[in-house]
Amino acid sequence: MKFIYTLTAFAPLIAAIAAGFFGKRLGRTNSHRITIGGVALSFLLSCYAFTQVVLGDAPVFDESLYTWLISGDIRFEVGFLVDKLTVLMMLVVTFVSLMVHIYTIGYMEEDPGYQRFFAYISLFTFSMLMLVMSNNFLQLFFGWEAVGTVSYLLIGFWYKKETAIFANMKAFLVNRVGDFGFVLGIAAIVMYTNSLHYADAFAAGPSLVGETMSIFGNAEWQVLTVICILLFIGAMGKSAQAPLHVWLPDSMEGPTPISALIHAATMVTAGIFMVARMSPLFELSETALSFVLIIGAFTAFFMGLIGIVQNDIKRVVAYSTLSQLGYMTVALGVSAYSAAIFHLMTHAFFKALLFLAAGSVIIAMHHEQDIRKMGGLWRKMPITWFTSLIGSLALIGFPFFSGFFSKDVIIEAVHASNIPGANIAYWAVFGGVFVTAFYSFRMFFLVFHGKPRDQHAYDHAQESPKVVTLPLILLAIPSLVIGGLTVSTVVFGNYFDGIIFVDEAHDSVKEVASHFHGAIPFALHGFVTPVFFTAMAGVLTTVVFYLLAPGIPAFLDSKLGFFRRILENKYGFDDFNQAVFARGSIGLGKQLWQKGDVAVIDGALVNGSAKGVGALAGVARHLQSGMLFHYAFAMIIGLLVMLSWFFFV
Repeated sequence: MKFIYTLTAFAPLIAAIAAGFFGKRLGRTNSHRITIGGVALSFLLSCYAFTQVVLGDAPVFDESLYTWLISGDIRFEVGFLVDKLTVLMMLVVTFVSLMVHIYTIGYMEEDPGYQRFFAYISLFTFSMLMLVMSNNFLQLFFGWEAVGTVSYLLIGFWYKKETAIFANMKAFLVNRVGDFGFVLGIAAIVMYTNSLHYADAFAAGPSLVGETMSIFGNAEWQVLTVICILLFIGAMGKSAQAPLHVWLPDSMEGPTPISALIHAATMVTAGIFMVARMSPLFELSETALSFVLIIGAFTAFFMGLIGIVQNDIKRVVAYSTLSQLGYMTVALGVSAYSAAIFHLMTHAFFKALLFLAAGSVIIAMHHEQDIRKMGGLWRKMPITWFTSLIGSLALIGFPFFSGFFSKDVIIEAVHASNIPGANIAYWAVFGGVFVTAFYSFRMFFLVFHGKPRDQHAYDHAQESPKVVTLPLILLAIPSLVIGGLTVSTVVFGNYFDGIIFVDEAHDSVKEVASHFHGAIPFALHGFVTPVFFTAMAGVLTTVVFYLLAPGIPAFLDSKLGFFRRILENKYGFDDFNQAVFARGSIGLGKQLWQKGDVAVIDGALVNGSAKGVGALAGVARHLQSGMLFHYAFAMIIGLLVMLSWFFFV
């Protein structure tokens, strides 16, 4: 199996190298054939690995492929850990990536960077596979940084567009903040366990309970709490949790296919996966779990609110991603790791579907992205309309759709949890149900229903080509059925036994499982729960506001414009970062330049030393007059000094 796993990870890399370095020779068609072929091969091999590990009960693969460096007792290796969690992530990453690759043929058809884009997204897939398949922190960090690097390239893919360059630099810098914490967390693990291997770190975890370290002054900090919080700070950057979320909405400056790949299957899910993989460590620190819970609850509710006032079709979906990542993080905080991974899986399908459907609309509207200029498109784009409806219903958690099973399990698990902060988190995720339904169907109704607001664009709109609609259909299928088919096994079964560890006192999923009697009864019961009525209230509110009485939003805006401005200003996070960090850094740089570079380095050291040498030379040159009697006189004086020293000293 070692060869199978290695080929699964490296097939997209080989394809990326071919398209990236030889794209001009290969041409557009051969470039996309090679990259799609590489990802398709990875998907098929992932399916085979899934059947062997899950259905065939193959043993867990945990081996080193290559030893890069040995320093003392620490081995720096490239290795794979393939278990049930890994193969699930491999399937999600490769399937969604394959759909995005196929979709890209139609979306990027006329772009001059066609081959380069395919090389980047194939490289993105390789990076994520290396991350999820790693068995040690060195390779985890490699994949972690690789997805960050490729996201930088893809967000700024249109490098002549100033907003795109600003966005990719913003993503790069914000993720450096999170990655700094992540590196410190890995360093602490090495310091206290003397190993980079997962198994060694997990085995050493219980022995670190009660051990403390000093960070500031004489205060003592629990070692495991510090390690887990530092690791989670890395997850806050990658999985866009407040306050390190600010890069994700701006990532919409990249082409739509990469928006789908970043938000659904690669970069933003890395942090969720990492925390779930590190469950043996997080379960030993209730303080760290509570920290994770509160951050996730804030992100789930307040980032969803911003989606209500967005008018760019891609940014609405982007803030939806922020909110749903908050739900996953909340699940991690209440030790419902299986529910978090389950929601990661279902969300990957319906969020990729919504992004690609948004791209289909953008194509039809000739790259118009303002939903206020759309309307009535269901007549022109029936496939995009129907698949968008499936994605929207899955997003709001309508019973029997995939999102229902994963989201409702999270809400119930939070309600059953005793982790500090769970009560606050419950009302945040419960309130988020209304918010999610409102912004989702606000976008859906403004785009596809009502009267056309731009008659010219509407008249020329038409359904996207098959190469675009086929991925929509293929993504709509799991968005509809995957939740019901797998909830019994993945969340309430023994799928993660021996992989994810939950302390008995934290096991909130166990409480939910006691009321679970199968997927169909669970979904039927979903029609009579407060969560369902709250979601329907959100949908009905949008029907009234945007279909029956469209004057109401304007009236409310005139009365409550202050709240709209707060949301449009994104709670001031960007302004704060601009004022404190961006301008502060520029101001500090100017001061260092003026006081340090100009005054000290240039003034004192470079120019000062030059002036000193010049002054000394100005004095010394008077000794070189060119007259013989001056030199003779100097020699006589020197001889007298030497004789005086000899006789008297």
